[in-house]
Amino acid sequence: MAHHKSAKKRIKTNEKRRLYNRSVKSRVKTYIRHFSEIVEMAADDLQNLDKYKADAQAKLRTAVSELQKAVSKGILNRNTAGRKVGRLTVHFGKLFKA
Repeated sequence: MAHHKSAKKRIKTNEKRRLYNRSVKSRVKTYIRHFSEIVEMAADDLQNLDKYKADAQAKLRTAVSELQKAVSKGILNRNTAGRKVGRLTVHFGKLFKA
């Protein structure tokens, strides 16, 4: 247990930051999952790819945006976000060859 006033304050602020960081990470994962679900649906229905392309593109754009926001807030490492963006883009490109 902390004895100094500043150490007690750090415990409180660390907990607040931890919860905030966790919410941002959860939000990023949610948008990635939304994109993955659309890609999965499109992969199951290969005859109607055009129907899913615009929606998948929009979901990809929002997922990338959320990843970049997390990087700018210092929650995710730049390389981690870049790797995730790259993988999402590859999935999109393989399915919807332009």
